[in-house]
Amino acid sequence: MSQPLFIQYAKCGTCRKAKNWLDEQGINYTDRPIVEQNPTKEELTQWIEMSKLPIKRFFNTSGLVYKALQLKDKLPTLSIDEQIDLLASDGKLIKRPLLVGADYVLVGFKPENWEEVLL
Repeated sequence: MSQPLFIQYAKCGTCRKAKNWLDEQGINYTDRPIVEQNPTKEELTQWIEMSKLPIKRFFNTSGLVYKALQLKDKLPTLSIDEQIDLLASDGKLIKRPLLVGADYVLVGFKPENWEEVLL
């Protein structure tokens, strides 16, 4: 099985907790910084589909960029395509960390969810 892709932001405390958790479990992963290597529209489209989660779950709703763009009010008026374009435009808009495996996408870090999928 190929290693999961761990997409994170180094300054994010939750991302650091997730990384420590992965290391403690002995899970190998490919580390990818979300700001320097923002997910592409194609990747996001695939991951959103694979996760079976509503697209809103992929937005970092507590982030400064989300608030600055006043997306709380704007998102419901945008098409899925426009929302994915927005996510692909700035890594800080994406909820993190993301852990992407061959058949799963984990959004945010909840140890119990990660255990269920990975252990």
